[in-house]
Amino acid sequence: MKVSLNWLKQYVDIILPAVEIADKLTMAGNEVKGIQEIGGRWQGIVIGRITAVNPHPDADRLTLVTIDLGDRQETVVCGAPNVRHGARVAFAPVGSELIDPGSGKMVHLKSARIRGVVSNGMACSEKELGISDDHQGILILAEEAPVGGALADYLGDVIFNMDITPNRPDCLSMVGIAREIAALTGQDIHLPEADYRDDGSPIDQQVAIEITAPDLCPRYCASLITGVKIAESPQWMQERLISYGMRPINNIVDITNFVMLEYGQPLHAFDYGKIRGHKIIVRRARDGEAIVSLDDTERVLIGDMLVIADEERSVAVAGVMGGVNSEVSQQTTAILLESASFRPSSIHYTGRTLGMPSEACMRFERGISPETTIPALKRATQLIAELAGGTVARGLIDLYPGKAEPQPIRLSTDDLKRVLGVEFSVEQIISALTAMGFDCQWSKPDWAVRVTAPEWRSDINLVDDLIEEVARVIGYDSVPLTMLSQPIPEQDPDPVIELKREIINHLTGYGFQEIVSYSLTSWEALELLPNTGETRPLRLVNPMTTEQEYLRPNLRVSILSALSVNRLQIEGGIRLYELGKVYLPRSGDLPDEREVLCGLLGGPGIERSWHGEGESPDFYEAKGVVEGLLGQLGVTACYQKLSDDDFHQNKQAAIVVDGVSIGIVGQLHPSVLGGLGVAEPVYLFEIDVRSLLPFTSGYRVFQPVPRFPAIIRDMALVLADGTAYQEVLDIIGEFPLVVRVVLFDVYSGGPVPQGKKSLAYRIIYQSPTDTLTDAEVNEVQQQILGRLSDDLGASLRA
Repeated sequence: MKVSLNWLKQYVDIILPAVEIADKLTMAGNEVKGIQEIGGRWQGIVIGRITAVNPHPDADRLTLVTIDLGDRQETVVCGAPNVRHGARVAFAPVGSELIDPGSGKMVHLKSARIRGVVSNGMACSEKELGISDDHQGILILAEEAPVGGALADYLGDVIFNMDITPNRPDCLSMVGIAREIAALTGQDIHLPEADYRDDGSPIDQQVAIEITAPDLCPRYCASLITGVKIAESPQWMQERLISYGMRPINNIVDITNFVMLEYGQPLHAFDYGKIRGHKIIVRRARDGEAIVSLDDTERVLIGDMLVIADEERSVAVAGVMGGVNSEVSQQTTAILLESASFRPSSIHYTGRTLGMPSEACMRFERGISPETTIPALKRATQLIAELAGGTVARGLIDLYPGKAEPQPIRLSTDDLKRVLGVEFSVEQIISALTAMGFDCQWSKPDWAVRVTAPEWRSDINLVDDLIEEVARVIGYDSVPLTMLSQPIPEQDPDPVIELKREIINHLTGYGFQEIVSYSLTSWEALELLPNTGETRPLRLVNPMTTEQEYLRPNLRVSILSALSVNRLQIEGGIRLYELGKVYLPRSGDLPDEREVLCGLLGGPGIERSWHGEGESPDFYEAKGVVEGLLGQLGVTACYQKLSDDDFHQNKQAAIVVDGVSIGIVGQLHPSVLGGLGVAEPVYLFEIDVRSLLPFTSGYRVFQPVPRFPAIIRDMALVLADGTAYQEVLDIIGEFPLVVRVVLFDVYSGGPVPQGKKSLAYRIIYQSPTDTLTDAEVNEVQQQILGRLSDDLGASLRA
């Protein structure tokens, strides 16, 4: 936000240099990012009065302009279309430093011969002076501009480029910044008096207003001025708007913009004659309702948006932009002036959804206090009566369905000491808060101050807000530096965070890349997954876009979106994972937020080179990643059959630890990949981090290197086709001398009978206390074979 120092001086006596003012504002939380000095390079440029305008003897589009400079007169060649006798202008003599309108660079003005006439100087445009980008004509000054005076003394200014935090909508105004400066420098603030005669007919006999959506519009105020004349704004108002970066339009529009910048309260002027039925209805938009806004664009509205309407149609998008059908024009003779308060979230949603950012929208969405509506309305009504003439209707319309009485907040010296670590006296507290406009009442029985926030401070709700105000006024640099009275407590780490760090380290070592995606997604993306669930995912009440409309119920949708975007950009395989939250609906309660790990493998394992291409991953590689990760976390899992529609029917398995299912691994179903335009197989694993956590929290026991040798035996078994590898592994692993089992061969076909398969296992036997004998191993081997035969119908392969 741009803040003019000259403008601020109308409300507060500024005696400090601009640099000190900027420093005080920044230290108080209103950052001044830069200071622009207007007029610093205007040495020698003076104010002149045009005394004669004569045609150029050799050019139809040029004129010879004689300018009175007080102590002398100069005649220069000028091509501006707005040159007129008697006008005050900015005259730059030879040697002045100006901006070249073509290149934008600073140049020194030289004497020039133009079509045979020597011109020793020039009348300047706003762009040449660096005031604005206007180069259509020369700068015409006000009639009171002193002839012969330095332009820098008359128009020079300092502009603060400020970054206002979202919680301070009151500081998006000149009066708001003036209040800050007054409090920080110990000065008084003086606001303009909004006095005007309202001797017209009563307004309630000429205008009717109805609010049908009080939840979106807590207050609506209006005034009526008839018999106005649309014209240019006075020079002083145009200069104020230009200093902010706004383009002057006409007196009515300029007044609404001026008061918005002055008080921070957006206003809107309707052509009263275009309001059908002379009635204003503040209502929700009808789905599909259309309005052509002031930027000549048709906008289609939906029911969550608020509009200002008359008896027949909408005439403005509330808090965002007016409509062409009620626009003020040169033929306008009566103004219905609106000053209202709207629900911030509604204005934010409407402005972003329709793509209509505006100065008004930016202020409303930050939560302007409803109490600023009347002061701003009266100020704008006064200016319209002064600058556009007309008659003001008697009274104002003020509908306030959302009125709430301000509640005092109790603040004690102990509160400040607890938060700031320093003691302030009651006098210091009251002095600081009073300077900021707070009402303070000392309560001796409970030794505290009862503080009521001023009407313009919508951000004050808690005791800590008041403590911040005290610290800002007294100065953060006044808070002494002290050593901590006690040692810093030892950190108590969150086990979930520690587990996530371990997972990240291990997967990075496996060649995976982490992604971080939005928690919001679209229904179109969710529809690609058959197993999204019977329960519809949670939809936002006010989504910003259709691509971010639902809270994701799983990470699959996020990682598949990343796959579709990146698969063609990466040479070789793609290995991605994400650790994030998913949101599962719960009836009548907040969603169940779960920490989930989701990983994905696809494409060849190595990049294409003269060696050839790497092999694409398969189910066992994905399962191996899971086994390796769990193994490094000290967890042993088994894998069981599962039926998940997002995965290939025969290439998926549940990850089970001690009877608890913690996730899934498998090949994504071709229909899912087809929706993304992916032809090659892609494998995905998913683990619920909180379900995994209990199995990783125990201490790991050191295992010494075995002292005694192992004995290795192979066993080829013939089993039914439907027998799972895990079933065999579980039985063999139950025997105490077995330390490891490895499946090294799977075979079906002759001479293995039809409906059977051969599984060959390598079994490693080892004792921690002595060297095993063949007899001992043979005995265990026979016990294993007997158990397999009894439980699974297994037999040794001949």
